[in-house]
Formats: sequence, C-alpha cells, structure tokens
Amino acid sequence: MREALFIGGTGTISMAITRSLAKNKDWHLTLLNRGSRKTDIPEGVDVINVDINDEQAAAKVLADRKFDTVCDFIGFVPGQLERDYRLFKGKVKQFMYISSASAYNKLPGDFRITEGTALANPYWEYSRNKIACEDVLMKKYREEGFPVTIIRPSHTYDERSIPMGVHGSKGSFQVIKRMMEGKPVIVHGDGTSLWTMTFNEDFAKGFIGLMGNPHAIGEAFQITNDETLTWNQIYKTIADALGVEYKPYYVSSYFLAEVGKKYDLKGGLIGDKSNSVVFDNSKLKRAVPEFAPCIRFEEGVGRCLKYIFSNPECQNEDPEFDVWCDSIIAALDKAAASLV
Repeated sequence: MREALFIGGTGTISMAITRSLAKNKDWHLTLLNRGSRKTDIPEGVDVINVDINDEQAAAKVLADRKFDTVCDFIGFVPGQLERDYRLFKGKVKQFMYISSASAYNKLPGDFRITEGTALANPYWEYSRNKIACEDVLMKKYREEGFPVTIIRPSHTYDERSIPMGVHGSKGSFQVIKRMMEGKPVIVHGDGTSLWTMTFNEDFAKGFIGLMGNPHAIGEAFQITNDETLTWNQIYKTIADALGVEYKPYYVSSYFLAEVGKKYDLKGGLIGDKSNSVVFDNSKLKRAVPEFAPCIRFEEGVGRCLKYIFSNPECQNEDPEFDVWCDSIIAALDKAAASLV
C-alpha cells in the first residue's frame, strides 16, 4: 500500500479526494493539519495535528516518515513552498502542489486554455503568488530533480456553497436569498462570457489519477469539468433550481472592481471570472485515460441546494452585501434616468 500525506485535506477541493482515498485499497492517507474539522475526517484516514507553519515542530513529527506522494493544498506564498522543500527533500517520490488556473494570462490571447498558456496576472496578487510558488518548485525540479507535479484547478465547488461570480464576504447564500425574494442579482458584464464550474468529486478523479503517476513528474495539469457555460446559464440554472424567475442586473466588471474593493472584485473578476475561458483537458486525459467528469452544473446545483437548506450553518446571510447590491442598482438606475 502506498503512503500519501496531505497538507490540509479538509477544504473544498481536497475533501472529496480525502473521502475517495479513504475507500481506496491502494493508498493509505495521512492528513497534516491543525485539526479544525476533525468530525469530517473519514474512518481509516490518519491525522497529524501540527501547524505546518511551525517548521521545527513539523520536522520533528515527520523525521522518520517517507511518502509516495505529498500534496500541499494550502500553500499560497513562495516561502511556504521553500519550507515544504526543506521538509520533504529526499522523503517523497512525488510532491504535488495546488496552484490555480487564475494564474493564466489575463487577458488571455486565446479563450482556449491549455497548460501551455502563459502565466501572468497583473490584477490579482493571489494569482501572482501562485505563479511564484510554481517557479520555486519547478526550479527545484530542474536543478535538483525534486519530483514536482503542479495542479491548476479552476472554479471548484462542493455541496456547502453554490459558486457565483459576485458575492459578499460571507459567501453566496445572500445571492440565493435575493433570488428567492424576487430581487435582481448583480451579474458582471452582460452575462455572456464563458466559464467552467467543477464539482469537487469530479476534480478528485483527475487528481487521484495523477498520484503516483510517472507521467505527472515535472508537469503541470489543469483539472476542470468539460462543460462550458455562460454566466447567464449559470445564474439561470440556479434560479430554475430554486423555482424562481432569473432577474439579472448587468454591471460592468470594471465598475464592480472599482466599487467592490472590499470584496476583492478586481482580482476575482478582472483577474479571473470576467474572462471567457474554455479549458482543454487533453493533457490530463492522456495521463489519466479514465478521467471523465460527469457532474453537470445542473446536478451540482441541485446537490448544493439540498445540502444548504438541510444545514442551517450554510445559510450565512449578509445584510451588508444586500444593501451594497441595492445601492449599486439604485445609483445606476438614477444615472440612466438622468441621461434619458
């Protein structure tokens, strides 16, 4: 049985992988985290409770351990990956890093995105840091043979939250509430740009196929659904699942970025979601022939709503964001009326 270690392992992207590996007879999984979601960890998965940012403490508990695969799900700045290199050099056959598809060039020269698309994002510090993390690891691979695999997810979600283009700091539930109350919802641009949503269970299939895969060493892979939707289709799918009318209020992404600084909309929109993208998963499918995402957004939304309305802790209302939406709509309506 092969040994895997996840740094993190209980987040939106990683939880589906953790659950799947708990049932996989080929892998034994250990999580290294601070233990914030102990009740969600499946039976058969071991846990090392230590803060990875305390390098000395982490080195002590890992001193006699070796792994076939290690993945860092929570590395956001280069220093964290340099720390990982020090901790796992000579102790791992494959080191996987969760980067981000938002690292791809903005604005892209071609809406079709492959792993060969240039990395550059002047609009979002989060993405620039991910690029810098990739650079650290690939340099270690080129110069020292450190066995790196880079993973670039796009908009991946699970049953606990419906993915949206524009939402407040407390998540997307307030947008759902606006829909249910018959209010218009803010949609960036005119709703016709292209986007891809990936349910975390589909992501897990591609990820697990790359674990211990010799074709993955020294390579980068994007893992997304093959379904491409416009933002109008995305929001209408949510409204249809709620049984309500879709009432979009279209607002320029650049305007939203300017007035929504407290929600980091410059990065989230101009640096990511306002760009039309169609992901080409051909490289992943060559390395993992069995990869076939099967959860369409329509099904994913249905799962989300069922879970959210069955679990009150997922119903995080955000009155401040609601007022913000109403104020933008009122201001733009007033501006339009004054120009007629």
